[in-house]
Amino acid sequence: MTVIDEETKENEEEKEDAEPLDEIKEEREVERKEETDDEIVEGRIYTIPLGRAWISPRKKRAPKATRLVKSFIQRHMKPEVLRVSNEVNERIWRRGIEKPPRKIRVRAAKDKEGIVTLYLAEGD
Repeated sequence: MTVIDEETKENEEEKEDAEPLDEIKEEREVERKEETDDEIVEGRIYTIPLGRAWISPRKKRAPKATRLVKSFIQRHMKPEVLRVSNEVNERIWRRGIEKPPRKIRVRAAKDKEGIVTLYLAEGD
């Protein structure tokens, strides 16, 4: 047997050992997702009006809309920490800084620690 054959056998054995680790990692990720779903204490769907963002100058409308969304959720859900998902942010910025949407539907999920996370409402 040559040195190359021995190295390839060792590499194959390492790959076989690595595959179960990948499966374990995937299982852990699934468990974490299930845990986060179970931890949700309260969930609400809101339609947030963003018309006031259109009062501000053109180049400040999308940032103003983002602030309006955050202040609305602060007022209604009283979270300790507020997290806005990437998809909500992308929906606000979809047409650029000058033309945010007039209103947006979001799903606010509050967990045990008081952390509120905003997601786009389904169907939007």
